[in-house]
Amino acid sequence: MDPKTLAKTIGSGLLSFPVMHVTADGQFNEDSYRKHLAWLSGYDVAALFAAGGTGEYFSLTLDEYSAVVSAAVNETAGRLPILSGCGYGTAMAIQFAKAAEKAGSNGLLLFPPYLVNPDQDGLFRHVKAVCDSTSLGVIVYNRDNAIATDTTIARMCDACPNLIGFKDGVGDLELMMKIYLRMGDRLTYIGGLPTAETFALSYLEMGVTTYSSAIFNFLPKFATDFYAAVRRRDHAFVAQQMRDFVVPYLAIRDRRKGYAVSIVKAGARIRGIECGPVRTPLSDLTAEEMAQLTALIGDRT
Repeated sequence: MDPKTLAKTIGSGLLSFPVMHVTADGQFNEDSYRKHLAWLSGYDVAALFAAGGTGEYFSLTLDEYSAVVSAAVNETAGRLPILSGCGYGTAMAIQFAKAAEKAGSNGLLLFPPYLVNPDQDGLFRHVKAVCDSTSLGVIVYNRDNAIATDTTIARMCDACPNLIGFKDGVGDLELMMKIYLRMGDRLTYIGGLPTAETFALSYLEMGVTTYSSAIFNFLPKFATDFYAAVRRRDHAFVAQQMRDFVVPYLAIRDRRKGYAVSIVKAGARIRGIECGPVRTPLSDLTAEEMAQLTALIGDRT
């Protein structure tokens, strides 16, 4: 899938990050991971991210990363695009980008570089170096220590034909609007704030036609129904689901740092998906919180 086609495809529907699956001793559990992907790909989803943020990319060695991406590509077998996380310093990001391309990934989500806070020129050169290293379509993830201005995003787009997407993980509405007004349909815009459902209607008005749903991991029908309601601007339905499920879910998620990932794996385990615990330095939900999440999920499917 060429980058332009990929851009159109991912902007047309819901996206999600399947969680990382591990065995009791912490090793990648390919069999369980592939079963999960087979189940998720049966729903109306535009693309899946292998080894993304919810997929605990931060914890993967290069070999594990290659195994995860290969498993996702082989399991979905071209039925939908697979995009892969990519990050750390420039040299390592290029290594991961090349590994993803070799494994058959359709595109990349470029996370911020590790630890340092680059200026705008440094951030531009980082993104350009990664884009130059691959023929895959690249989505830049604006968050944390890598927040590009609209001027820098325009510069990136001019220099990188395969830069196809902008994912917002900041929530700066003024910056988001500046980027959208400046770049228009040059980019596909993706909502990337946790939990994305919370901001979906507001972002739709700014040209953000899709978002990555972590809840899709364990409640795919709920997630796809919610997305459909967002796209038809059904404010009443969205508000009701926010009150009944999303806001109580956020209340559990916000109790500790890192729970944005932990609560998703907990939800998956509650639904009988054998994904295993989170890897350190994240922490799993407590027994009390697991009971609360179990009650909240209830008989939702």
